[in-house]
Amino acid sequence: MAIKSSSADNRTRSSMSLFVVIGLCCFFYILGAWQRSGFGKGDSIALKITKQTDCVGVMSNLNFETHHDGYGKKDSIDLKPIIFKPCDDQFTDYTPCQDQARAMTFPRDNMIYRERHCPPGSEKLYCLIPAPKGYVTPFPWPKSRDYVAYANVPYKSLTVEKAVQNWVQFEGNVFRFPGGGTQFPEGADKYIDKLASVIPIDNGMVRTALDTGCGVASLGAYLLNRNVLAMSFAPRDSHEAQVQFALERGVPAVIGVLGSIRLPYPSQAFDMAHCSRCLIPWHGNDGMYLMEVDRVLRPGGYWVLSGPPINWKINYVAWQRPKEDLQEEQRKIEEIAELLCWDKISEKDEIAVWRKRLNGNSCRGIQDDRVNICQASTSTDVWYKKMEVCVNPLPRVDNSEEVVGGELKPFPDRLNAVPPRIASGSIPGFSVESYHEDNRLWTKHVNAYKKVNKIIDSGRFRNIMDMNAGLGGFAAAIESPKSWVMNVVPTLAEKSTLSVVFQRGLIGIYHDWCEGFSTYPRTYDLIHANGVFNLYNGKCKMEDILLEMDRILRPEGAVILRDDVDLLIKVKRMAEGMRWNTKLVDHEDGPLESEKILYAVKRYWVGGDSNKTEE
Repeated sequence: MAIKSSSADNRTRSSMSLFVVIGLCCFFYILGAWQRSGFGKGDSIALKITKQTDCVGVMSNLNFETHHDGYGKKDSIDLKPIIFKPCDDQFTDYTPCQDQARAMTFPRDNMIYRERHCPPGSEKLYCLIPAPKGYVTPFPWPKSRDYVAYANVPYKSLTVEKAVQNWVQFEGNVFRFPGGGTQFPEGADKYIDKLASVIPIDNGMVRTALDTGCGVASLGAYLLNRNVLAMSFAPRDSHEAQVQFALERGVPAVIGVLGSIRLPYPSQAFDMAHCSRCLIPWHGNDGMYLMEVDRVLRPGGYWVLSGPPINWKINYVAWQRPKEDLQEEQRKIEEIAELLCWDKISEKDEIAVWRKRLNGNSCRGIQDDRVNICQASTSTDVWYKKMEVCVNPLPRVDNSEEVVGGELKPFPDRLNAVPPRIASGSIPGFSVESYHEDNRLWTKHVNAYKKVNKIIDSGRFRNIMDMNAGLGGFAAAIESPKSWVMNVVPTLAEKSTLSVVFQRGLIGIYHDWCEGFSTYPRTYDLIHANGVFNLYNGKCKMEDILLEMDRILRPEGAVILRDDVDLLIKVKRMAEGMRWNTKLVDHEDGPLESEKILYAVKRYWVGGDSNKTEE
């Protein structure tokens, strides 16, 4: 009898497994059915998944609903998904924390009105931001660097205002980006060649860059050819869609400004900072903006100033500015750089380059009694914190050639090398062993993701976001020239690990997911979220986070959520009311793990398409 019972159980489990596998295959087949291939309507992402997904080995026991609250009860109100309606078409390019109408109510001093000003709860939009009619899948990289579909960013103002400067040109139904710029008359590549003659751009020592007032981010686009990852930013201003163009091209960028609050990056993060006619008054505010650049530059990092007032003796007539004003402006910049103990290593034509000190030894007698020294907390506590006129000191060391904080390896070696902040024990709770274990864990997780979606590293997902990046393990595991990852460290995170992310040669930003992210709608192809809903449970509404994810996700973009099963069940219900197709699967270690994974794909739909989606 025991033998017969065991055999029957095996047959039952085998049948259940067969049904699960068939069900999952059908799920991806259905995804493929409602998406159309070809330029103009999406890119057949689900069809590719259907063809490429190996149904063998997919986690079994997917029907979690019967084991948790609300499921299996036909009369449960929670079974009904919340249906979110589309917003009005006027919100196609809505950026909640940089809304133009709200911005104009704030002071213009120090660009305060261009900073983040998020709506209160009573003014939040609980609807789905529509894509513009005719929206198409962006060109794949590297073609996207040079071409953007007009339907996706239907604004021609830059082609008129910047026509002479060769930023962008309108050709037929696309925009073309020739790689020009105000300071790039010969193209961005030639300009970078000039920088590389002074700065070690080509040997991997300069990996992360900050481009202030980036325009359409052509510098960042062409730096990618040199394996340099630039965080570009520009305000949402009269030149429509600068940052939107950058992200549509597949180049990292955020809406941002040097105003009155600190930049949302850790101290000593970037290898290089750059300004090309970025219109920032570096000589003003007692040097406050240069002090903020000093804060985010790593020891030995470089600052590039291109354009006015550099070489004012030759160019003051062309710039239509009094030479006395330009001379005084440069004098003040030089004075502030000296207080910061920067070494000016080059000035040629209209490009000047300074280098930050390696340690505090070079500042003996220079900063004493001449500058305010920042409190230690100002180097790490930056979210909505006011900038101060102060300098973050570097400690003095025995060896004048020693790099404070630890010397970084060239990229790509630094990606998986032990970051100095981990090696020194600067982040409580993390050791060299736990760092290596974190890397092994994320390699395992990403391999599991690829079994479900084999096009993750195909280039289809160019702009990727990790909403809770930790040590950057997810980004490191999928590192590829075909994609880049915006590593977000939530302000609620127990430990601030963003400095480690930068030391690995990756880029990221601090953010509070109860608020809108500083980007345009439809700017990310894949969003990954590990434990985000657990972290924010009780801090704000679940729909606040989900609707923001939907806003920044492209039509037919993908989502991977890793979290506690009870939270993911609630997320799944809401996501189904947001025009997402979803599938909840087991943890790769099996059904006994309470952590599960929710895969989703955002359906294709556009403005004016209120009551239907693409079939």
